[in-house]
Amino acid sequence: MFPYLSGIFSKRPRRTVRPSRGGSLFRQPFSFKPRVDARYDAAVTNDDNRRHWSAADGLSAKTANGTSIRRTLRNRARYEIANNSYARGISLTLANDIVGTGPRLQMLTEDPIANRTIELEFSRWSNAIGLAEKLRTMKLACCGDGEAFGIMTSNPSIQTPVQLDLMLVEADQVTTPFGVNGLSNYIDGIQFDSFGNPVYYHVLESHPGDTGSAWGEFETVATSAMLHLFRVDRPGQVRGIPEITPALPLFAQLRRFTLAVISAAETAADFAGILYTDSPANGEADAAEPFEPIELEKRTLVTMPGGWKMSQIHAEQPTTSYAEFKHEILNEIARCLNMPFNVAAGNSSAYNYASGRLDHQTYFKSIRVDQSNITRVVLDRILSAWLSEAILIEGLLPQSVRTTDFDASHQWFFDGHEHVDPLKEANAQATRLSNHTTTLAYEYARQGRDWEDALFQRAKELALMSELGLALPGAPVPALPPDVNEESLSDPAVNDE
Repeated sequence: MFPYLSGIFSKRPRRTVRPSRGGSLFRQPFSFKPRVDARYDAAVTNDDNRRHWSAADGLSAKTANGTSIRRTLRNRARYEIANNSYARGISLTLANDIVGTGPRLQMLTEDPIANRTIELEFSRWSNAIGLAEKLRTMKLACCGDGEAFGIMTSNPSIQTPVQLDLMLVEADQVTTPFGVNGLSNYIDGIQFDSFGNPVYYHVLESHPGDTGSAWGEFETVATSAMLHLFRVDRPGQVRGIPEITPALPLFAQLRRFTLAVISAAETAADFAGILYTDSPANGEADAAEPFEPIELEKRTLVTMPGGWKMSQIHAEQPTTSYAEFKHEILNEIARCLNMPFNVAAGNSSAYNYASGRLDHQTYFKSIRVDQSNITRVVLDRILSAWLSEAILIEGLLPQSVRTTDFDASHQWFFDGHEHVDPLKEANAQATRLSNHTTTLAYEYARQGRDWEDALFQRAKELALMSELGLALPGAPVPALPPDVNEESLSDPAVNDE
């Protein structure tokens, strides 16, 4: 036997413990502590919840949002938005509230002339390409498709010196070409480098749903030219799913319930009345053929067979719970978009001032988060590409912009949200300005306005009012000259003279 095996299987002598001198040995009983397995009620699977949790899985974000899954969700979300007025209204309201009439650029460089020139030229260019409309379309695509793609390209048809354009493509067109499936660096039409950064996007030249489209003709777009807007819900997620995904079953239930109520009401209305008798079978009532329809004329008095009575069917639909059901299900639908019920339903009849303000605070925060995401992913990159092309055009921008140390500091303004009570908001704004807890720049930014533009415009107005002799705000009304009275000012003949 090998020495190390003999050491393993040899019988070891028992160790004896002797009491120390002057002490005593107390034998401690050996106790075995059983293993305790902690658990959560939500982690218990039984007959009651087995079917409910049957679809739960441990897939990664990339696998869970696979190509076929996203295609199914996109098709269903598009169908619901196209056929459900609530789904259409919610998505349109969200896009209008986030994008509004479009973002406005304010440059923050130390050169005021360069700031005004860049802002003016960029505003002309954005109006020429319809930037606001395209941003609203991208937000609508995020609601129904889960993501929006825009390719920055050149368009010679644009009537501005800068011919940069933004071409939108649907999520269906961004897909992995044939022959590269299964490669780890290709995920749903996006090629990644070893660090997980997107390098190229593979875009079909025609939509796969187009009639007679040539499937398989791809265009490779570099990351520098592609804008990919979607909401990241999980680490490692590279493609988006429709933002109304949790509400899709609820939209279906809402439509089914509405159709069921209408069908029940129509069924009850189809029967003008029913003949019935209290007499027993084969009793004294005259014979009548069961289930035989009887034609009735309008505004006529009819007689019933002997022993028979006529009763009209009462419509039981819609019941009193119909409005409550629609209220609750719409509230649940709008929750996944952080939208209050009155905005989703277009009905604020049950709201008071305090509850309306409280519900809108969460909604406005969500809007600011989306606007920040659009600013980072789309607008800042568009401005960078626009400046890169604009500085190459001789005479378009000041010379200070064309230096290497030019700092393109800027900020974006979106449409402000109107206050429910303008008087209270104006008083609060005046108080904040008087105690120096706010600034004009911040107050104007809340309204989606540039404070410099507003002050320049106000200065022009005050100068013109002073030139015309009009009363300035806060100043007393000037007295009329002695030879002029109010009647002469209102008399057309005197005015003509």
